Amino acid sequence: TKLFSVSGNVQKPGNFEVPLGIPLMDLIQLAGGLKPGRKLKAVIPGGSSAPVLTAEECERATMDYEKLAELKSMLGSGAVIVIDDSNCMVDLLDTIMHFYHHESCGQCTPCREGTGWLNKIVHSIRKGDGRLQDIDLITKVSEHMMGRTICALSDAAAMPALSFVSKFRDEFEFFVREGRSKVRGSLHAQM
Repeated sequence: TKLFSVSGNVQKPGNFEVPLGIPLMDLIQLAGGLKPGRKLKAVIPGGSSAPVLTAEECERATMDYEKLAELKSMLGSGAVIVIDDSNCMVDLLDTIMHFYHHESCGQCTPCREGTGWLNKIVHSIRKGDGRLQDIDLITKVSEHMMGRTICALSDAAAMPALSFVSKFRDEFEFFVREGRSKVRGSLHAQM
């Protein structure tokens, strides 16, 4: 068995001890499922450092090391964050990048500079000041951070940045072009 902490857009967030390999959608149902009228958009399956899964990937995902690795994500800490269609992925990545920038001790240059750049770039997009080339810059900076530091914090920041941009690029491009979120009702959709 394994303990999973399920949070985010579920009706009954909590900790669940379940067999390793449980289908992700079954785990979401144990947490009460999504709120009525909402659709699954994505799941971060193993804490904020785990690459995000799209709704389609969630349908195929089982909560074990092998299947999540096959989907280019990871089990990580077992902290499952469920994201419904009311969320803006730019907003979420901005929050995650702020966290990692704050947590960097600054010892290793790739992490110190990389988390700072990612935080600034994503925040600039979120404020409506982003440029289309900034989206590719997120990818380039993230790739230069991976595997080049003493601890794993740099990789932990780079992995979600890479996955958010590759899987939800349309939301980042919309935010850059329109200066607001693509998601109606999100924090920035009403600007």
